[in-house]
Amino acid sequence: MKSTRLFIYHTNDVHSHFHQWPYMTQIIKKQRKIHQEKGEDVLYFDIGDHADRSHPLTEALEGKGSTLLLNEAGVDAITIGNNEGLTFSKEQLSKLYEGRKFSVLVANLFEQDGSRPQWTEPYRHFSLSNGAVVGVIGMTIPYYPFYEKLGWKIADPLKLLPSLIKEVRQKADIVLLLSHLGLNLDEEIAREMEGIDVIIGGHTHHLLKSGKIVKGTRIVQAGKFGHYIGQIMLEIDDATKQIVHCEMGVIDVGQKEESEETRRLLNELEHKAGEILKKEVVYLPEPLPVHWFRESKGALFLADAVREWCGTKMSMVNSGVLLETIPKGKITIGDIHRICPHPINPCVVTIQGNQLKETIQHAFTEEMKRLQLKGYGFRGKVLGYMAFSGIEVEVKRMADGLEHVTNVMFNGKPLEPHKYYELATLDMFTFGMLYPAIANSPKKEYFLPELLRDVLLWKLSKNS
Repeated sequence: MKSTRLFIYHTNDVHSHFHQWPYMTQIIKKQRKIHQEKGEDVLYFDIGDHADRSHPLTEALEGKGSTLLLNEAGVDAITIGNNEGLTFSKEQLSKLYEGRKFSVLVANLFEQDGSRPQWTEPYRHFSLSNGAVVGVIGMTIPYYPFYEKLGWKIADPLKLLPSLIKEVRQKADIVLLLSHLGLNLDEEIAREMEGIDVIIGGHTHHLLKSGKIVKGTRIVQAGKFGHYIGQIMLEIDDATKQIVHCEMGVIDVGQKEESEETRRLLNELEHKAGEILKKEVVYLPEPLPVHWFRESKGALFLADAVREWCGTKMSMVNSGVLLETIPKGKITIGDIHRICPHPINPCVVTIQGNQLKETIQHAFTEEMKRLQLKGYGFRGKVLGYMAFSGIEVEVKRMADGLEHVTNVMFNGKPLEPHKYYELATLDMFTFGMLYPAIANSPKKEYFLPELLRDVLLWKLSKNS
């Protein structure tokens, strides 16, 4: 039997950890050269969340630095993650991949009229040296209300995939899915659908060091932040064009040898970003101190800003979203980003009075104040002390030495237990179960595309 080897390298959820990138690209470039010298085929894919606006370079260059870095790394195709899809405005995302040398595969993202964005393709076919054809489909996680607010239409990947697989299979011997859907959905797709040979995943940051197989479909994912690069070897029969052997693994990147070309490009991009971040945007006559474990002017100021921006009569914001005191004097774009780097949006939830009181009581526990939250867009250290606007919270220090909420007032009166209130807060509280009453609110309205730091700057500009 005569066969050909295809090596696939894959990265996911780099999240703008660019300090790792020159080491990653050096590995990919060296491996590509080795395989090509041996007559082996090579493909490299990125599975999304490469750009993360919590990094100043990504913020300043509106993500376009990632496009240039991926170009230089020689990526063949990518799909987008929620950080590309949701933290940039529609206009920014539409321009993000200008000048790209790779395909952007997103089969479930559409314009409002149902057409596909010009910068995307649902799939692409790659021809190998032995004549075999690899069909590659891209899918991203469908956060429906967010995409709709931004002016996109996002479709259910599980509904689209069956017909897409058949369409791609007409010209392909092997089918890959670039999936920024998370491991649970990847496994569901493998169980329920036939015709996909390999699912290359991301979003949930799982590190599958040897991959896994579900009902004959191979699933891989390479962790997060560029600590690992995924590597797949497919041995393909030259006659049948089918996979006869597969090996799945990861390469520990470390920080051993970096690509000089990538380092030079990164230095150029950092210099360009640095100049943009120096721009003064507001002058502050007095500082706004921020404390994570007690009430502070900075957090109260932000709570007022969120309430006013959302047009409600009450708001609550955790002080941990402000990473430091807002200083007196000239404030630059870089200062605002450093102080509030999170890709978090304001939102309004409808909540009953008794549920709101329980939520506030929970927020004042030491467990929640000191919670080192990971994910949901939060890029801080701890949740911190909760700040309110339009709500009066009466707190008493009890015999246990801790603060306890004794009463919650609105307009000078206690909250009515069964009355519904509109509360302006942060979208991260609607995810997971940090505060169940907020997560399970019967009505949620998200405010996009402005991020929390945009609201902060808006309020600072009004008050300077």
